[in-house]
Amino acid sequence: SRAASPPSPLWALPEELLLLICSYLDAQALGRLAQVCRRLRFLSSRDVLWRRIARGCLNSGFTQLGTDLAAGIPVKERVKVSQSWRHGRCRRETVLKWKCKQVASFSSSFLMPWMELDGEYLYLSQAENIQAHHLCAEGTGLQCRPQAVFSGHHEDVCRFVLVNSHIVSGGGDGSIVLHKIHGSYSVKFSAHEQEVNCVDFQGGLIVSGSRDRTAKVWSLSTGRVGQCLHTVQTEDRVWSIAISPLLSSFVTGTACCGHTSPLRIWDLESGQLLTCLGADFHRGAGVLDVFYETPSLLLSCGYDTYIRYWDIRTSTRKCVQEWEEPHDSALYCIRSDKNHMIASGSSYYGVVRLWDKRQTRCLQSFHLSSPTSSPVYCLRFSTTHLYAALASALHVLDFTAS
Repeated sequence: SRAASPPSPLWALPEELLLLICSYLDAQALGRLAQVCRRLRFLSSRDVLWRRIARGCLNSGFTQLGTDLAAGIPVKERVKVSQSWRHGRCRRETVLKWKCKQVASFSSSFLMPWMELDGEYLYLSQAENIQAHHLCAEGTGLQCRPQAVFSGHHEDVCRFVLVNSHIVSGGGDGSIVLHKIHGSYSVKFSAHEQEVNCVDFQGGLIVSGSRDRTAKVWSLSTGRVGQCLHTVQTEDRVWSIAISPLLSSFVTGTACCGHTSPLRIWDLESGQLLTCLGADFHRGAGVLDVFYETPSLLLSCGYDTYIRYWDIRTSTRKCVQEWEEPHDSALYCIRSDKNHMIASGSSYYGVVRLWDKRQTRCLQSFHLSSPTSSPVYCLRFSTTHLYAALASALHVLDFTAS
């Protein structure tokens, strides 16, 4: 009788079936599968297999809703780098230094650098100017010499935002300046009687907050550029501000010197108060930074050492989660990957912390300022690098170096 032919190997199945089978494997199993043969190595590297795993990782480029914010980077590589974020494996480097005029408190705009990341550029405020530094290829740092400088303020830039190739900045001179990045177009207008501590820009509207205890809404429509649409009397110094992604409202974070909640949401069209967030803030628990993840989810941090996570669909009186800074330091800035990871900057010794929302304790800590103490005034991160601006230097953590 004729001998039976040997069974075909599993990897001889059609690719659709192989992908379905492999979709049940975890990262370790996929890594082992890649060592079997060339075909399985190619198959096991497909983004479709790693996307499910990546959505459960820290800072892998996927939001809670599954939107990919880092398209073009292989998902498998992002999962690999994500493990370095989780375990704190990185190379630290001081990439820029500048002269220190004084040690700043949050009540002063001096030496409080702010920055934004945009593709291949990092934008950094330096005194009255905003500088655009080109990020070097292969994650080797950034060019120290700026490729562009945006000016206009007579005093230091307090904060700025970068939206749709436009920079909107608020300065210690009480003015707001709008720059178009690719071109010579710029507009400056007087906005507040004192420092413009914070600004945001969305949908053709600017919102600004000031030490003069007001928040204002400004038009950028043709023929009405710089026209004030609403003035909100906050009765307290405004430290932070953010427009909702739905463009229907904005939130202010104030100094909490009175008996009013420092977190309040205002209607963008009318300027009327919609709601107050929280009911248990202590006097002086000013909110120094706010960040919208979705139209209903936002993060806040400030002087009372807590990171708070708010879901305005469920409750406006109590946050849904909170994390306490373990060394009782004020938190100057906060950022999230819009999924599981939060990064925060503390007021002492340049401490940057990483948090996993699924845990109650801090995940990793990095001390960037020594021996003198400096707050982390601003931080930004990509899927591979974290940039932290202190009083006298810009530090970068490279999570691909491990």
